[in-house]
Amino acid sequence: MLLNQSAEPAPQGAAAGDDVIIDTTTRSFMQDVVEESKRRPVLVDFWAPWCGPCKQLTPVIEKVVRGAKGKVRLAKMNTDEHPSVAQQLGIQSLPTVYAFVNGQPVDGFMGAQPESQVQALVDRLVAAGGGGGPDLAEILASADAALAEGDAAGATELYAHVLAEEPENVKAFAGIARAHLATGDLAQAKATLDLVPAAGVNDAAVAAVRAAIELEEAAVALGDVKELEAKVEANAADHQARFDLALALNARGKREEAIDQLLTIVRKDRTWAEDGARKQLVQFFEAWGPTDEMTVLGRRRLSSILFA
Repeated sequence: MLLNQSAEPAPQGAAAGDDVIIDTTTRSFMQDVVEESKRRPVLVDFWAPWCGPCKQLTPVIEKVVRGAKGKVRLAKMNTDEHPSVAQQLGIQSLPTVYAFVNGQPVDGFMGAQPESQVQALVDRLVAAGGGGGPDLAEILASADAALAEGDAAGATELYAHVLAEEPENVKAFAGIARAHLATGDLAQAKATLDLVPAAGVNDAAVAAVRAAIELEEAAVALGDVKELEAKVEANAADHQARFDLALALNARGKREEAIDQLLTIVRKDRTWAEDGARKQLVQFFEAWGPTDEMTVLGRRRLSSILFA
């Protein structure tokens, strides 16, 4: 790859002594990017001051690169001041990010991307660049965060990357199943759990997804929430209707309301359905996870009833 070097000024704005995130120019591009990429992967962020999406991407890409702890460099190029390289690469929209490894562009994207997508790119680069391999625990944490933010596709990509590095990683299998569950694909979520290695079938993460799948399946046949609410309002002693309402509310994300309905049953008749309401609460807690705020709240409120 041949890039012309002009007599444009040297980089300005990079922090003194910081070689992880730098500003680069046409003049310094060969050294900053091409040569450096023979030692470690380099992301080049082509941007301009007037570009709104560029401003959205900057803090995201800087955070991810910082998190790589020196295994990847970010070189930022202001295309208004230094247009030559962008022109040679045929860049027509901003922001555009190119990833260089061994002196050549190998990957990249256009437009502002969610953190999970940028993280996935950096993880691939670290693996390709021989930087000691990605930290799988960090990738799992990034995937969990992406899923919590509603980015099921980005989370799935990160979990898949973990499985590519560690094919029997139970947490990654559970994560992919949760991502399918988040998009309403129960069949694929169950199929993913079927792939979990035998040694991991009782893992807490797998058990939590399995419980969540069972809850979703149970909720499918329950009917409309309003109809169930009408039944409970018409007969407050109809514990089955209240129980079904709790399942339906949980399936629609109204978890605290679901807790309320089951606690009402526990309070009125602990023996109903062989302690069914309490057992259902326990399944909720298992599906949500031990540190989830609704689990903590529900356990506290349940304890206050049982041990009053």
